[in-house]
Amino acid sequence: MRPGTARGFTAAMIAILLAGCASSSTPPPRGRAGAPATGVFDVGLASQAAAFEAYTRRAAGIDAAFANPSEIGVQLRTAAGYDPKQLEAAMIAYAAMAAMQEPRFVQTVKAGGRDLGRRLASDPNAAVDLPGGAAAAARANAALARRGEALAAAGARVKKTSYSIQHQAWSRARVPNGPQRLAAVKQAAGYRAEPADRARLSAALAESGRRGGTSSVISRGVAVAALTVLGQDAAARGLMSERNAGMCLRSAKLNYHQCLAASGTHYEDIYCLGVHAMSDPGQCVVEATKPARVRRASLH
Repeated sequence: MRPGTARGFTAAMIAILLAGCASSSTPPPRGRAGAPATGVFDVGLASQAAAFEAYTRRAAGIDAAFANPSEIGVQLRTAAGYDPKQLEAAMIAYAAMAAMQEPRFVQTVKAGGRDLGRRLASDPNAAVDLPGGAAAAARANAALARRGEALAAAGARVKKTSYSIQHQAWSRARVPNGPQRLAAVKQAAGYRAEPADRARLSAALAESGRRGGTSSVISRGVAVAALTVLGQDAAARGLMSERNAGMCLRSAKLNYHQCLAASGTHYEDIYCLGVHAMSDPGQCVVEATKPARVRRASLH
């Protein structure tokens, strides 16, 4: 598919899903949406995918150059802008939105009907085996990997700064308000929507390309995409979590809080930021795209 066509298809799918959120007369619970006029039920797919895109974009955009402690405080809160459970679901939603860029896959799903939906709800791995499913999975894989790699790489740059900045006297000074700083970081968790998020989501998905490899997260993302197309909201909602990815994200957030609690100087804060608030969750996303065999090998 040509880039322009891909962008148009992605924008159309996002518009359909977001229209569903807007068309519900009763405000839906957080992270969910009602039934759009198109007849496509949405588990909040576009809004959850936007949460993933927004967090990874904002955190990966943190500049590794720091001039004073106030700059560090701002970025400590920026990188804390996710709730592990929310990001776990948002990761799968982002994979699903990427999978929905594959026209052949979407056409296959539409032709499959409700019987297909029931099969995918009990066996999400079967979605990848559908005609167009492997291509949809490749789109999902590339979309997630690209975001995770960018975040991990940005974290590595910030970590490097935590060492190089120690020649500046202010970076070695004690943090005067440690408990308040930690409390502010904990309060920063969670997605905050911006008006431009819809356009940014569309552009990010269209630019992702394809990458081989299917994992549990990828399979679930492809299955969620199929179930969303079929209008089977409840079944899709049941696939919006994955144990290993969730554990990884929760561990990263816990390590971030513990690191800040033990930190005493400004350069140590920078270290906590680069390693546990950026590289760790970025690597969680990358690992979530790898088949189990490859993931186990990479962890040893």
